Amino acid sequence: MTHTIKGFVFPNLLGIAVIGITKYFITYHSNVGGIFIFSEFVIVPLLMGITSAWFWRKKILGRTTSALWALYNTLIACLLSAIFLGEGSICLVIVSPLLFVFIWLGQLAGQAMFKRNNQKLNSSIILILFAIFVTDSLSKHSYENMVADTMVINAPPAKVWQYVVAYKRIEAKPKFWLFNIGMPSPVQSTASGFYVGANRKCIFSNGYVFDERISTYDENRNLVFDITEQPRDPEIMGHIDILRGQFLLKDNGDGTTTLTGNSWYKLYVFPVWYYDIWAKSITRNVHLRVMEHIKQLSEAN
Repeated sequence: MTHTIKGFVFPNLLGIAVIGITKYFITYHSNVGGIFIFSEFVIVPLLMGITSAWFWRKKILGRTTSALWALYNTLIACLLSAIFLGEGSICLVIVSPLLFVFIWLGQLAGQAMFKRNNQKLNSSIILILFAIFVTDSLSKHSYENMVADTMVINAPPAKVWQYVVAYKRIEAKPKFWLFNIGMPSPVQSTASGFYVGANRKCIFSNGYVFDERISTYDENRNLVFDITEQPRDPEIMGHIDILRGQFLLKDNGDGTTTLTGNSWYKLYVFPVWYYDIWAKSITRNVHLRVMEHIKQLSEAN
């Protein structure tokens, strides 16, 4: 096996082994399907890049070649994650830019490290990264957030309300690019009744159903529903829990209504500064798809 091939094989074996072991221990010490910590998407890819650079230390790699080889390592890592960790395709699309950046940074750092050939410095860097990984693994991880979106509807609250509680199937083609490449999009909502305690279901395009319970029913003003059960899907479980949803209606006094959609969720993937961008975007596009449908139904009535 040549050193070039070893620079692809051994870093990925290291990455999948460390993440697999970490996921095993964190899963069995938490009440969710698993938590992916900051270090698994930052420290581990850095170490993978440094490991690759060690095998390629006698090669002179330009920035373009280095970036291309980092991309190859990213694709291999995503394939192994799908096979051994059961990650879904949408999750891999989301995580791949983060992996690529830190694998490439690790390669560049490794090239600089091994060019200087300072064993004391190199050992210190590896030990620091290892210490960060251990500290992060032993730390508590918890993050919740709320996303809010508003839309003005040319209809009074009484007309809007009937479609807020439940609405017929959405036939319009999704606009959001993740929906168009396979992520399920909301298509219908049903309710067993119009009162507190009634069951509500949010149905998605692939047949998945979020079971909900109406916890606040203030007619023509405020609807709050708690999510009681969500699909056990690799794109969702151990990554995000949708906790609660809300629709607020404000009478603008001119025959129009301001509709506000709020959603609360809890993330199990870190770093938050990266994954919350995706969570907000996905949640916002779920809101907008539903709210645009409610707007269309209300204004056509």
